[in-house]
Amino acid sequence: MTRQKEVKVKVGLSGPPPMKSGYQYVNPGQEDQMEIGGYRPSLLRKMLVWFFILITAGLLRLFFYWFHHLFIKCTHTKCSLAEAKVVILRDQYLQWFVSRVKVTSKNGQLPNSGTKEGVTGITFSKSTYDSNTPLRMGDTKTSADHDSEGQLSAFDRVLELNRSMIRYFITKKVKYIWDSDSQTFKKLEGLDKNTKCSYFHGCKGLNYAQQQERMTMFGSNSIQIHVTPIIRLLFKEVLSPFYIFQLFSCGIWFADEYYYYASCIVVISVVSITVTIYQTRKMQRALRNTIESSTIVTKLTGDTYQDICSDDLVPGDIISIPRNGCIMQCDAVLLTGNCIVNESMLTGESVPVTKTPLPNPKLSKSQEDILFNLKDHSKHVLFCGTHVLQTRFYGSHQVKAVVLRTGFSTAKGELVRSILYPKPVDFKFNRDTYIFVAILAGIAGIGFIYTVVLMVQDSELFEDIFLRSMDLITIAVPPALPAALTIGIVFAQSRLKKSQIYCISPHSINISGTINVVCFDKTGTLTEDGLNMQSVVPVQDGCFTEEVHDIKLLPPKQSLLLNAMATCHSLTMIDGVLSGDPLDLIMFEATNWNLEEPGEEEASRYDMIVPTIVRPKAVKDNQELFDEQFKPKYEEIAIMRQFTFASSLQRMSVITRKLGAPNFELYTKGAPEMIASLSKPETVPSNFHKFLINYTKHGYRVLALAYRSLPTKLKYAKLQRIQREQVERNLTFLGFLVLENRLKPETTPIIHKLLDADIRTVMVTGDNMLTALSVARECGMVSEHQKIILVQAFPGMPGKNDPWLEYMYTEDPEDHSQGKSTETRLTMPNGDFTDPHFHFAMDGKSWAIVRNHFPLLLQKICTRGTVFARMSPEKKSQLIEVLQELGYFVGMCGDGVNDCGAQDSSCCYIFKYMACYSLTQFVSVLILYWIFANLTDFEFLYIDLFLLTSLSVTFGYTNAYDQLSKDPPLVSLFSVSPVLSIILHMVVQTAAQVFCYFHVMEQPWFVKYHKNEDDDYTSYENMAVFVVSMYQYITLAVVFSKGKPYRKTIFSNYFFMANLAICIGMSLWLTIYPTDEVAEFFELKPAPSIPYRCIYLGIAAINFFLDYLVETFIIESYFVQERLQCWIEDIFSTSKYQYEILEEEISRDKSWPNISSAETLAQAFERLDSQQARDFDQSSLLSSLLDSASETQSIRSLRSVELDPSHSDAVLQRETSNVSDGYHVDIDDESQLIKQDPPPQGVDNPALDIEEEEVSSTVGL
Repeated sequence: MTRQKEVKVKVGLSGPPPMKSGYQYVNPGQEDQMEIGGYRPSLLRKMLVWFFILITAGLLRLFFYWFHHLFIKCTHTKCSLAEAKVVILRDQYLQWFVSRVKVTSKNGQLPNSGTKEGVTGITFSKSTYDSNTPLRMGDTKTSADHDSEGQLSAFDRVLELNRSMIRYFITKKVKYIWDSDSQTFKKLEGLDKNTKCSYFHGCKGLNYAQQQERMTMFGSNSIQIHVTPIIRLLFKEVLSPFYIFQLFSCGIWFADEYYYYASCIVVISVVSITVTIYQTRKMQRALRNTIESSTIVTKLTGDTYQDICSDDLVPGDIISIPRNGCIMQCDAVLLTGNCIVNESMLTGESVPVTKTPLPNPKLSKSQEDILFNLKDHSKHVLFCGTHVLQTRFYGSHQVKAVVLRTGFSTAKGELVRSILYPKPVDFKFNRDTYIFVAILAGIAGIGFIYTVVLMVQDSELFEDIFLRSMDLITIAVPPALPAALTIGIVFAQSRLKKSQIYCISPHSINISGTINVVCFDKTGTLTEDGLNMQSVVPVQDGCFTEEVHDIKLLPPKQSLLLNAMATCHSLTMIDGVLSGDPLDLIMFEATNWNLEEPGEEEASRYDMIVPTIVRPKAVKDNQELFDEQFKPKYEEIAIMRQFTFASSLQRMSVITRKLGAPNFELYTKGAPEMIASLSKPETVPSNFHKFLINYTKHGYRVLALAYRSLPTKLKYAKLQRIQREQVERNLTFLGFLVLENRLKPETTPIIHKLLDADIRTVMVTGDNMLTALSVARECGMVSEHQKIILVQAFPGMPGKNDPWLEYMYTEDPEDHSQGKSTETRLTMPNGDFTDPHFHFAMDGKSWAIVRNHFPLLLQKICTRGTVFARMSPEKKSQLIEVLQELGYFVGMCGDGVNDCGAQDSSCCYIFKYMACYSLTQFVSVLILYWIFANLTDFEFLYIDLFLLTSLSVTFGYTNAYDQLSKDPPLVSLFSVSPVLSIILHMVVQTAAQVFCYFHVMEQPWFVKYHKNEDDDYTSYENMAVFVVSMYQYITLAVVFSKGKPYRKTIFSNYFFMANLAICIGMSLWLTIYPTDEVAEFFELKPAPSIPYRCIYLGIAAINFFLDYLVETFIIESYFVQERLQCWIEDIFSTSKYQYEILEEEISRDKSWPNISSAETLAQAFERLDSQQARDFDQSSLLSSLLDSASETQSIRSLRSVELDPSHSDAVLQRETSNVSDGYHVDIDDESQLIKQDPPPQGVDNPALDIEEEEVSSTVGL
């Protein structure tokens, strides 16, 4: 029996690497996780290092300039972080950073010299309060620091500075502060972390002492971009390894009297450095002018407002948002009023969004005082750099916000940091580059030894030996390699730009061709950006009625559905133009209604917020509101409050008041499944899922609308404090809103191109599962003969059953012969096996359950997963991370993939060409060194500048091939193909030069070269080697410029073809009949016989033919590309990516997945929603009971339900003995809504005390 070879798993590229024992880290487990080590100065080490710097004439210091962390390690001793004066950090990309540890006092003064090393008194102590609060920043305790319950503010609760000293360091524009409890440095956080929501509503502003202390801690609220001085940029460029090697090479060439060639390189280098400095300064100035901004803001200090510079803001400040809008200079959480914001700077979407105040948990007993979370509460946050277009406010009151983060900690600051410190996405590619250069250096070392031995035997002077051997090193290691790579990237960017694809990280182009999975969003990516209004499907008495295509034809009894379409949106007027989400615009325009918003003058008349009004377009503005009996003449609805759309909730709602109506009304719009779960069961049609599937399977986008009449006694003050969970239940289902979302014309061809290239396509969308399945079929992600298996996860019940999974086909059961059987094979109706590569589909709810309870199974599902629906942005990111962990190279949306493969192949071409060019010239020089000759100055100039540079540049103009290849470009430069190619080509090149060298010696007119003091290398040996090598450089350029499958043929590159013609013509002239002047200029000694000169043309042709055969029929053969490559990998590597192992496992395991359900999709979704509805209703009932419980014992018993779920049934039975069997308890719900909560202390909002009658009279309701 053969033993199966053990296979190791390659680690995918996702998240930080695992932490190693014995090392200390900052930001552990996060994307910016870094190793950290502490060091303190050592006088002895420093003196020793500077001694070696002096005796090496500064070369050691230059080395330390390139590797500064090594300089610190050599001049400092390693110590604990508590004693460190310097810290060295290394990130997951093996980049090193050095930072000085600084010490300051809370008031910004340096520590006095009496303190030992300035830091001995720094400690942190735990407070007795809640531990989920942020770092105390050294605030002075005042009465303003305490909330209504006598607790400390969020800044004071957990970690306190007992002394006045602050110890910190800064790296990548982020500040890290010493924590003596954990004995490490921690990132300085703002109020966005570990702060409870109630804290913000209790803020009263900072006094002067607090302001100064936090300014010392957080620094100025500015994103400063420094423009580097020219002299510093000059030294930085000149001292880079590339230019140091150029400087060294030019020094050798000048010493060896290669004046012309060396001068040309100097001129080119000076021009290159000048252009680089100019471009760098230009980009820095542009970035500074774009990013840096400051303005005057209004800040609350005590009970008064004062204008200050935005640079002086610190977390905890309360600012006022101007009525006419502004550009936000910090991240702030909104406390009062609404803001219309353009967030295109962050999201790229120009659609304005509405920001609403952060809910105050102390205004509702049912809402827990949870920790503030930036993702969950983003609808209440004004981000730095975004444009506040306008505000909605309480009359003369201010729209207030609390500063969360400042400076580089803000959303804008993080964006700038990503520009200043980009991730080196091609760091593996760069690693291969360094290895490649090291190999060439090793070959140069061999030539160095050859030269030294040869010249020592001839008793040459040391000066000559040094020059000859160093000259050989400059030839073997091509100094033009970085420039050639840069040129390739520039041309790739240019081609992408012509296709309107803009690459913000040019170096990522080098590795983009390795992508093997592309994830697509659906709406706006696969489908058109715009939507078309298809129809509405009203519900009457719990049943669907006839579909209505023209909204104006809705019968009067369906007025609630029309009202929902006219009010349930986030549209607003900006400069007289109705703006908002495109879907909302289409829905509202279909109603033929108008929207009006109060202007500043109108709003200032009232001591309250003025609502948005919607009315039919037929109604004139100056028309009277009421008739003689004081009854409204027409419909007019005021939008009193808005609960904005949240992807996690899959819905939005508005509270409205109709003209003349005695009560408020709630309208809700969202995902059909979610709205149905929130609606009364008797109002949801029994054939809900059947109707839904009927539309979604044809690719329509379906939304559901619902309504609720709120209690008449609900007051305006309570309305403004109420939480959405309290009103978004017990809804009346109104019907469907059906919109058509067509595929883009280019979607299907692109999907087929990717699939033909063996690139997986995955759809991840927030839309309905059925719509996503329809689009996946329509665009070709799933072929008509392939099956889709829906994965449904159920959470289970604590104490009763564990979570479980079900697998079912997305087609109807009659399409499958196995029915409810547990047959392990997927069969077609005729009994034949289906395509073994079936696809999985999963929604966001099942994703969360599987991720939490079945993490290993999640990897198998993702290996075959194609459709992921109802995925929130967070879940989309999780999917990408899982795919990367499996070893996939993942792209999102896939724009520009066609050109990425060509560019990756182009980089391989450049490496191969530069390697063969260097080695070809290296061989030429080694041959001529045998007779103590060399190539002449202008021969070097012709080869390096005229041939090499021009061919390298013009090759980059070759465009990408029209189709993607199934074979991805090479990931590693050291795969079998490029290495074998270089070796075989160099065998051919060397053979040709050696043949010409010996062949010319056999000619009757041959005169042997004799070494001379003038270094005159004019000779027949020189001519033979130089002439044949000219054609070899041209041959390599043509042979390596392979077209299909990554690039078009070179005949489509007119610049390259013209360049080839010029190079070949010039070389023919130098070979066959150079004039005496030209021959003298090149120091060339042509053969006296013209027929002999033509022999070199034949040799060049044979050389080309052999190189072509090697590249086409050997390197590109199946044996080398597949068999030999796999054989080498089997010998030297036993690792596979995780997805490859799982794919093999799925193919072998015929018992998985077990199709466990033969229901239709409608039945399955109905059962799933029923299960989720029961869970939702039970939690809603529990919340309601908690609100209505009045006695301490009752509260205690209900709280025990939360602590011990196993007792929930008994407690609920006791507490609901007077409630009917149904879960929706309207009477208790209404009594809870109208119950008046006592106004909490510390809430600065006078408008909340307005009674309902006052509101009605003010707004004409």
